[in-house]
Amino acid sequence: MYISELRLWNFRKYGSHSPFDLKNADLIVPFTRGLNVLIGENDSGKTAIIDAIKLVLKTHAYEWIKVENEDFYKNESRLRIEIEFRGLKDNEAKNFIEWLGWTKENGIDIPILRLIYDVSKDKEGKILPTDIKAGMDDIGYPINAEARDYLKCTYLKALRDANADLTSKKNSRLSQILQEHKLFKKGKNNEEHFFVEKFKKINEEIENWFKDENKIEDLSNSNKEEIKDKIDEFLKKFIDNKYESIFSLGNAEIKNILEKISLGIDKETNLGLGTMNRLYMSAELLHLKKENWDGLRLCMIEELEAHLHPQAQMKIINALKEKEGEETIQYILTTHSPNIASKVPLKSLMICKDNNVFPMGEGKTKLEPKDYIYLERFLDVTKSNLFFAKGIIIVEGWSEEILIPALANKLGFDLTKKEVSIVNVASIAYLHFAKIFLRRNRDEKMNIPVSIVTDLDNRPEEDGSFIELDKLDGKLKTKYENLEQLKKELNKTNVELELAKEWTLEWCLFKSICLSENFKESLKKVHPTIFKNNFDEFIPMLKKISSSKLDKVKIATDLAQKIEEDENLIIDEKDEYIKYLVDAIKHACSYEN
Repeated sequence: MYISELRLWNFRKYGSHSPFDLKNADLIVPFTRGLNVLIGENDSGKTAIIDAIKLVLKTHAYEWIKVENEDFYKNESRLRIEIEFRGLKDNEAKNFIEWLGWTKENGIDIPILRLIYDVSKDKEGKILPTDIKAGMDDIGYPINAEARDYLKCTYLKALRDANADLTSKKNSRLSQILQEHKLFKKGKNNEEHFFVEKFKKINEEIENWFKDENKIEDLSNSNKEEIKDKIDEFLKKFIDNKYESIFSLGNAEIKNILEKISLGIDKETNLGLGTMNRLYMSAELLHLKKENWDGLRLCMIEELEAHLHPQAQMKIINALKEKEGEETIQYILTTHSPNIASKVPLKSLMICKDNNVFPMGEGKTKLEPKDYIYLERFLDVTKSNLFFAKGIIIVEGWSEEILIPALANKLGFDLTKKEVSIVNVASIAYLHFAKIFLRRNRDEKMNIPVSIVTDLDNRPEEDGSFIELDKLDGKLKTKYENLEQLKKELNKTNVELELAKEWTLEWCLFKSICLSENFKESLKKVHPTIFKNNFDEFIPMLKKISSSKLDKVKIATDLAQKIEEDENLIIDEKDEYIKYLVDAIKHACSYEN
């Protein structure tokens, strides 16, 4: 079984002031079997989703979790959480017979379990006690404690103190984990555990050592006289003569014994935070490895990357992605890490944005199966920062990536402050990336402005003139027609296609009113032997401009420096040759909260 859907009404940031409508949840989050990763900027609602699930299911850690005033959306008096489970096997469904519903999936009747947590305040603002219910109607029926035990989840908080949780102490997290394991449960005949039997013996030996009245060779007194009698002397004066001290390891109960156990790594000492964190996660996942367990196998981890370097993050994600036959564990993770985002299958990602959640799975985006295959290979760590940006500029090469930030600063747009990412796809495959932000349901619009910057590749004649676009033929005509069609398809979406007026970026810079002189200087500096005195021969050099002989990256780097350092330079936004770059910057920076 696994969580297939979460629905929220008036929970934290997910709410509205409109009348409470059970047919229209404020947030619906579809989950899949296996791996689910919530990504997004700070305060985008990732933790609220995790906490809503925790409130209803509770955790194996027996944390004290209850609804607080802060959980109600903007002082509303009612909130509601619904969790739907699917994929119940017979051995799991038998635990919830009284509360199950049924639906058809591919023509087959399948069981569904739906939990309901509907909480209200009274007129004085006091939160009214409410039970978790289950059922397929709007109200449901109270679900008993035995059934709820099968629904507990494993949860790892964001700021994990692995060292404290794995060290021996009263109510340690390690002792709680171990107590849940069948090896520490009493058998059918209520026999004492092996640990209890051994503990009693060592406890008795320690107690007797402190009571030992035999004289020690090097001392004039016995153990008892050295320690216990001296304590008892004060104790009798402080309280009463009938009181006497006793030294022991505590009660011989399995809980008490397990609280004295620590967990570490064999032959290793002084472990760092990263290693301890991984050890802690390994211990917590023990819950999910129970054999013959008929309950939920769900693990929720907030900020998996805590204390972990990038390679360790990727190693753990790879391990979590592994399928283990029929007993697949469901994971719901949150992260701010581009490393993790690049390693997780795109279908497993969910972007939290503007009080909504946008799953990246098939059928949710405009991505086709071939797009997913392409992105699995080419969506690396650098490009994955697009998932955390407020605006995106997709470019085809290094020259645009180098120049656009300098040009943006000159226009008064600091891309870093605006949280705009430039994604260099190093090819014309920009549409694969842009489709990530195009929803199959056009009403479900993502408020992330995306600009695509691309060239036309319409090579000029020797005299510098261009063939008119409507007279093009061959591949270039097809490309232009495809670009025009794409522009129409992108109309009224958050993605804009910005097309160079003529040929390439370098040609547009050469023709630009604002940047032509600076560009020529950069050309001459990088290639002094090609452009010696003037640029009369520039047109004949067009083939070299587009060839590998021209170092475009060095030229762009030099030009970017000139743009940044030239205090007298004013960018004319109406300059027709760089307008497509200006428009791309302005659109990517147009994000509104």
